[in-house]
Amino acid sequence: MPKIQASTALNQFKVLDLSRVRAGPNCVRVLADFGADVIRIEPPAGVDPNEGMFAANRHGGDFQNLNRNKRSLTLNLKKPGALDIMMRLVKTADVVVENWRPDVKKKLGVDYESLAKINPRIILASISGFGQEGPYSKRPGFDQIMQGMGGLMSVTGFPSTGPVRAGLAVADMSAGLYTALGILTALIEREKSGKGQWVHSSLLHSQIAMMDFQGARYLNEGDIPTQAGNDHPTSSPMGLFEASDGVFNLGASGEGNWQRLIDVCERPEWREKEQFKTDKLRRANRVELNAALNEAFRTKPVAYWVEELNKGGVPAGPVYNVPQMFEDPQVKFSGVATTVHDPVHDADRHFITQPMILSRTPAQVVTVGPDAGAHTDEILEEAGYSATEIAKFHDEGVV
Repeated sequence: MPKIQASTALNQFKVLDLSRVRAGPNCVRVLADFGADVIRIEPPAGVDPNEGMFAANRHGGDFQNLNRNKRSLTLNLKKPGALDIMMRLVKTADVVVENWRPDVKKKLGVDYESLAKINPRIILASISGFGQEGPYSKRPGFDQIMQGMGGLMSVTGFPSTGPVRAGLAVADMSAGLYTALGILTALIEREKSGKGQWVHSSLLHSQIAMMDFQGARYLNEGDIPTQAGNDHPTSSPMGLFEASDGVFNLGASGEGNWQRLIDVCERPEWREKEQFKTDKLRRANRVELNAALNEAFRTKPVAYWVEELNKGGVPAGPVYNVPQMFEDPQVKFSGVATTVHDPVHDADRHFITQPMILSRTPAQVVTVGPDAGAHTDEILEEAGYSATEIAKFHDEGVV
């Protein structure tokens, strides 16, 4: 069976994916979609007590979306002989990705020093909750914890609500993307040095990095960010506004946008109002300004204002739920979602595509997420094991 090749951009690289849940698989998904030969290495069913967190429903949208374009090898690294298989794969690999707690890889013998002895060009990418060292390094970590410790919950929601969780896994997703960027950087550097290296990121650091706007304001100006609800914390008018049949988003900060907004709303008197004359004054008088805008916007429906504001050069857009989002004509035109048929289970699977567009070597989704161990024998044969050896591995529960 030929290897999966979603693109030619990264098809010279082999990646061993030991990761699970979200941050690690999201990182590796980038590499897989751009053509890397990704082998998802996972314990046989029943070995990992936390299996239900990341592989309970392999045919569900979440698992499929994170693990498309990957092959699957089952391997119980706690069994005698399993580490030998792992190291044979490492000899010809370019990247290993894991997101265990920092001490686990050392116990299993797949830390960077051990891998580099086998293959000096190997790049080990590690994702953890808090970092590989430090006072919290041995703590387990989830996105929810990092949203709290990384400051995000303190700026999400309204002042009256208390801390609020963001509606998506910001720490998980950003840690995965930062790690993918680190891997690609290390691969480029390897072209000069001929050597691999250890790349690692943490959910906590990644979450804080996503707060750079708020964090930089505090570090440099002493400005402590707070919850601002649906308003932009430092720009006005920018936020959620009320039309006659619903709400829409408006972004009209800056003098040029403000002047165009006045024209679209046909409210020339706003130009002369002292409280609205400058950006600074519009921020200071946000409550009065928002009330005036809502009074004007309530006269017509959302579709009218979105069309007229954009026509007038003022950024505005509707607020969608998820089904509406996928029905938007720009979303459809951009190919944000794609469908791949699963021949094994005779079902169509639907996927979110990569938002990075390469003109000659684009990312693609060409295969669905694999069943556990679907490619075990194939991968072992590629590594040079005989049919007798492979049968023995199965009998002994190694694979």
